[in-house]
Amino acid sequence: MTVQQEAAVDGEALEVWIDQDLCTGDGICAQYAPEVFELDIDGLAYVKSPDDELLQAPGATTPVPLPLLSDVRDSAKECPGDCIHVRRVSDKVEVYGPDAE
Repeated sequence: MTVQQEAAVDGEALEVWIDQDLCTGDGICAQYAPEVFELDIDGLAYVKSPDDELLQAPGATTPVPLPLLSDVRDSAKECPGDCIHVRRVSDKVEVYGPDAE
């Protein structure tokens, strides 16, 4: 993933993370946004850093690139495990995903 302007909702930067405890390994996220998500050899999805490094630490987050906002949002919406969380960086309020209001 190249360095790009980060997505924002109401002017607030967004980040995404995956709850691997809920991940079903379907890979829908990696199909929608392979620049942001990747399946590892354990069969679970993880987010990738802006430098394309797989982030395997529990709760690891990565910025949502503006050009990929709709793909990341659709990934959260279509995820059968409801494990993709997109939230504002400033206050950690989820804007897309299972806990979004």
